[in-house]
Amino acid sequence: MTLSPARYSFGGDDFVFVEIDEQMSLEAFFKGISVTSALRERAIPGVLEICPANASYQVRFDPEQIAPTRMLEMLQEIEAGLDTAHSELSTRIIEIPVFYNDPWTHETLMRFRDRHQDPNATDLEYAARINGYASVADFISAHAASPWFVTMVGFVAGLPFMYQMVEREHQIEVPKYLRPRTDTPKQTVGHGGCFACIYSVRGAGGYQQFGITPAPIYDPAQGMPYLKEHMVFFRPGDIVKFKSIGREDYDRHLAEVESGQFNLRIRPVEFSLAEYQADSKACNQHLIEVLHDD
Repeated sequence: MTLSPARYSFGGDDFVFVEIDEQMSLEAFFKGISVTSALRERAIPGVLEICPANASYQVRFDPEQIAPTRMLEMLQEIEAGLDTAHSELSTRIIEIPVFYNDPWTHETLMRFRDRHQDPNATDLEYAARINGYASVADFISAHAASPWFVTMVGFVAGLPFMYQMVEREHQIEVPKYLRPRTDTPKQTVGHGGCFACIYSVRGAGGYQQFGITPAPIYDPAQGMPYLKEHMVFFRPGDIVKFKSIGREDYDRHLAEVESGQFNLRIRPVEFSLAEYQADSKACNQHLIEVLHDD
């Protein structure tokens, strides 16, 4: 896939925003990760924040230490110097348990049917139908079958945006609600457009609701073992594999969360964009095997 030239723009005197491509793709995401990683490695005085996103990134800088035009020039230099080596990523794959079609998101979505495209169907029923699945069970199986790339974290604290690692024609796509809800349970697994997400806190939202995970992903108290290093768990470049669980497992995990004993299955992994492009199914199978290699 050939990307169009990146578009650079200033945000006031202390931001540069770079749009890598108009459409989301793993190629666009990898280019953004490559540039922002290279910028971080340079440790340039005056660069205050580096924020990679789905198919773009933003840099905040101190204009008294580095002139805006020079900041832009440095980003362009990094982009021009990228090569195929930047298609390699040392990351981690994470298994996230999900109680699909749970009673809490079901109760919430039923309260807001007047804001939905199909008031006579649940979010899962609607998503299954418009994506061509014969049943909700088939849709859930497809949602949990393939890995997902975390391409951005934000909007609210700790919320990950995740891009499905399948051929574009097989990607799950569901529009957001016609009007946002005023309530979404914490740790809801949602979907809007081509992106999955996990709501890190309770609040408003417009993504379709498919289920809920017992796993905290944002915790200022850092109570879980996997949150000891940082209160925000996910980071761009993480790979997520959902695991469908039932009520019994959900309740057991929730008790572990309350006692501070819950942990996630996390494994280090090397990802090659070139290998994925050559054979995505084999690459995904390898990732899943790494996840379950004990």
